[in-house]
Amino acid sequence: MEHFDVIIVGAGISGVGAAYHLQKHCPKKTYAILEAREAMGGTWDLFRYPGIRSDSDMFTLGYGFHPWRDPKVIADGPSIKTYVEATAKEYGIDRNIRFGTRVEAIDFDSASARWTAAAKTKAGERRFSCNFLWMCSGYYRYADGYTPDFPGADEFKGEIVHPQKWPANFDYAGKEVVVIGSGATAVTLIPSMTDKAKHVTMLQRSPSWFYNLPQTSNVVGAMSKIVGRPLAFRLLRWWRIVFQQIMYKMIRARPEKAGENLLKAVREQLPAGYDVEKHFHPRYNPWDQRLCVVPDGDLFAAIRAGKASVETGEIDRWVADGIRLKSGKTLKADVIITATGLHLEAMGGAKASVDGRPVDLGKTFTYRGFAVSDLPNLAFVFGYTNSSWTLRADLISRYVVRLLNFMDKGGYDIAVPVNDDPSLRPEPFLNLSSGYIMRAAERLPKQGDREPWRNPQSYFRDIGVLRFGRIDDGVMRFSKATAKIAAPAKEPALAAAE
Repeated sequence: MEHFDVIIVGAGISGVGAAYHLQKHCPKKTYAILEAREAMGGTWDLFRYPGIRSDSDMFTLGYGFHPWRDPKVIADGPSIKTYVEATAKEYGIDRNIRFGTRVEAIDFDSASARWTAAAKTKAGERRFSCNFLWMCSGYYRYADGYTPDFPGADEFKGEIVHPQKWPANFDYAGKEVVVIGSGATAVTLIPSMTDKAKHVTMLQRSPSWFYNLPQTSNVVGAMSKIVGRPLAFRLLRWWRIVFQQIMYKMIRARPEKAGENLLKAVREQLPAGYDVEKHFHPRYNPWDQRLCVVPDGDLFAAIRAGKASVETGEIDRWVADGIRLKSGKTLKADVIITATGLHLEAMGGAKASVDGRPVDLGKTFTYRGFAVSDLPNLAFVFGYTNSSWTLRADLISRYVVRLLNFMDKGGYDIAVPVNDDPSLRPEPFLNLSSGYIMRAAERLPKQGDREPWRNPQSYFRDIGVLRFGRIDDGVMRFSKATAKIAAPAKEPALAAAE
């Protein structure tokens, strides 16, 4: 069994960022990245549907230590994957990745203060041990997405596709396409398919909030002439960070006014008389769920051109040639795309235990939104829902390396957040009403009603806590291993290779 000081699970944008911070701030620590897939990139390697792109601006979705240097504000999936790969190569991180290694179970041994990770590989099960486990495996199940049980689905004679399982070279040219859903995936797919499809219809039970964002930034060129290209990108990154936080606070403070402004912007992009209230006015306030980005208004342009349309109503059943609504209307379809969401999954689906006792994550609390009560020497990465994912991933990385160095300095082997307050009231991990979050609420760790068990989703607050806050705050408890640890034996195959 191979042993490392730190094991990072996942070679996506979070895992590569974690490895960078570990190398820089804890240079003597050994580490490996265990990646289930055969390539790095995570989300940006998995999703292959037409138009796959970021739903956050790239100046903040990119790394603070290796800024995004392309004028694209919203980037396509392949470009983001290339960026992650280039970052890993530049810093030598790619040499530490074990591809095709899916972690399925993790167990912490309190006596030796070590995690054992059981992983599935093509060669069979492999086991790895480490002192600290860093879960950067994302927040949803990679194996399959969420598809409701639609009555009559077996009667439909056309093709059915979930965006998470997009077939290679899928041909939809000249076909009638119905996309079920109105979230970020649907809004991305629809304008991207109109160049080949006969017509694309977005079928939604209820609308989502949309806002436009420019596809590229003209500011970069102008600023580069004044302060130089590298500084221009860094300044633009900070401007976007501040802008995101201010806009989020303003929208949450005055949701009705924000909703009016968002609807006004939609009306301005659609033909006179279009029923905006029916198709684009959600039942919930802005930021009760994530807002959907529409780069350069491409969805509205497709509607204006007659290449796409929106239908709002409830499904009665699928029929041989399409979908029948409860209104009695039938939407003809050759292809139905179920952009109906994700399955949220904590720890990449790995079953967690401590000293052989299974841990029910649904009954735990999250410590500062990245660690779990009573799970020692472990951090997991979950980014912002109101801003770019990577902003929080970077801050979590900075905290983890501070924690590791604090443990080394103090001679500690174990760090575990402990809740000994019986009055702490559990609340959902995320205060969003999105379906994919509500479906998984009971399986996810809870946040508490007070610090440090809150998950505040505030970048500037997190800077103070994660970058500069006390490590020994009385909740994070430290101790030493009780068992003497023998040097791990090399596996025969690895020894022979060396």
